[in-house]
Amino acid sequence: MSSAQTSQQPFPPEPRGRLDRYFEISARGSTVSREMRGGIATFLAMSYIIVLNPLIIGASADSTGQYLGGGSEPNLPAVAAATSLVSGTLTILMGVLGKFPMAVSSSLGLSAFITYGIVILPGMTWADAMGLVVIEGVILLILVLTGFRSAIFNAVPPELKVAISVGIGLFIALIGMVNAGFIQNAGGTGLELGVDGFVFGWPLLIFLVALFALFVMWSANVRGAILYSIVSATVLAITIEAVLSVGPASEDQPYGWDLNVPSLDQEWFALPDLSLLGEFNLLGSWESVGVVAAALLVFTLLLANFFDLLGTMVGVSNTGGIRDERGEIPHSRRIMVSDAVGTIGGGMGGTSVNSGFIESTVGVGDGARTGLANVVTGALFLATIVLAPLAAVIPTEAASATLVLVGFLMMQQITRIDWTDAEIAIPAFMTIVIMPFSYSITNGIGAGFITFTVIKALRGKFTDAHPLMYVTSAMFLLYFVSGPIQDALGGG
Repeated sequence: MSSAQTSQQPFPPEPRGRLDRYFEISARGSTVSREMRGGIATFLAMSYIIVLNPLIIGASADSTGQYLGGGSEPNLPAVAAATSLVSGTLTILMGVLGKFPMAVSSSLGLSAFITYGIVILPGMTWADAMGLVVIEGVILLILVLTGFRSAIFNAVPPELKVAISVGIGLFIALIGMVNAGFIQNAGGTGLELGVDGFVFGWPLLIFLVALFALFVMWSANVRGAILYSIVSATVLAITIEAVLSVGPASEDQPYGWDLNVPSLDQEWFALPDLSLLGEFNLLGSWESVGVVAAALLVFTLLLANFFDLLGTMVGVSNTGGIRDERGEIPHSRRIMVSDAVGTIGGGMGGTSVNSGFIESTVGVGDGARTGLANVVTGALFLATIVLAPLAAVIPTEAASATLVLVGFLMMQQITRIDWTDAEIAIPAFMTIVIMPFSYSITNGIGAGFITFTVIKALRGKFTDAHPLMYVTSAMFLLYFVSGPIQDALGGG
């Protein structure tokens, strides 16, 4: 073989040190600077969780009238501090153990389910609900260690995995537009553009400036475009707020900032209130609502968490092309173990189910390919324990534009689906559209799985679908009707 031929072989570059070897930085075609930049971008894209999670789980009382932490009044600073600590610790764990650029934090969907579907049940307390989360996490860990979770993941047809990624892309683009107020709930008529159908107000201008600046920079192949977009939009937002005093959105001021008011006029240091840690009752729910109802609640949490991670893993992997020589996600078992430990940690820390965050695709879109990016993201989360205002300064309107771009990037994979084969194209279509339409990754995956197995079964092609696909589809059917069943049992 000639030297010219030898030089063309796709050998990975030699590792440059212990850090490079451990995180496989060069092997995945990345650099330390790209990992750091990607880690920062991921943190900026998901830092809203420090503000939003307390507003979901910290501002609502349980069935006994007590708030998270056991008081008769909300303690949002304690929830925020616990969210920062747990998110930072678990994100670093995912990076070091799973070696995957997927940050971990409180799942907003499951936080909402716990708040509005579990703790309101007669007799249920916040500590009981967090105990259910711990139990669910332990079961999840057992499923990973026994190989069952990986088996299900490998049983999913490749084109359905692509559909999951595309559906997530549309979903997170919608999340970005909703978070920015560009798309809003119009009540009985569904969704609408802006406020009453009009795009108006300084916050929306910030979103549009960030969005089009991002589109232009991305088209021009500007390295760090996502990070530059968030930082520059935040600086512009702070300037506008300082000059015009726009203020937060309200019924009287629909054109205000949606979540964070970008202002530097605040205290920057605060001693963290970590009283929430350890506030869980492992078996309290079984006494509060009964064994059957508690089991159904655990099952619902388990299934939602199970497939949310599957979708997020696929989305992050496909966005960055993170695959091993066999075309599989590297260290997938470690990733799943880390995620299961994250669920347990979230329950023990009183911050709800903690799982992989789809906003990690923002950092991956900006170059992150390894777990080192997670270490950076996690360190920034830990910093916000005492620097909580840092996260509060970034308006959602500035960060949300990145989610729209990532949605575009994930949407590009749709060409990998054979749309001429109706037997796979229809399930893929159901997966893609149900996610944004129902505002749930889990619902989209369930709809796709059920459609796929029903088509195969009724066409007499039973063996074309893996047996685990039938088992999983049956579980999804039970999941979709578990609410009415639970209500019936509770009513009895």
